[in-house]
Amino acid sequence: MQREYLSLEKTDVYRLSRELSLIGWKIYQDLSWQEKKIVGNQFIEAVDSVGANVAEGFGRFHFLDKMKFYYNARGSLLEARHWLDLLAERKLIGYEVVQSFLQCYKNLRLVLNGFIEAVRKAKDVS
Repeated sequence: MQREYLSLEKTDVYRLSRELSLIGWKIYQDLSWQEKKIVGNQFIEAVDSVGANVAEGFGRFHFLDKMKFYYNARGSLLEARHWLDLLAERKLIGYEVVQSFLQCYKNLRLVLNGFIEAVRKAKDVS
């Protein structure tokens, strides 16, 4: 019997991080050149960093390597929220897009925290 391994693309945490990146990209594209330079570039880099760190951690073998990248993903997620709040405060994005981002953000935050906890528990069992 051949074992089937979980692929990165099938994890909820990665799927949601890609969804957040898509929403973030739509926000970024609508910004002016100056808005992108001041706040938009940092926003999209933080948003995209979430999925990139999840992917890199998923590819690591050792527990501590994995956790370092998952914690970085969580930090980037919170940074993205910071930039989103600034964009909203400065009235650079509308209410609907903020709500769309926040819904995905909240789901991803819960799943990412659960993912981190599951990896920690798996380490304790092994």
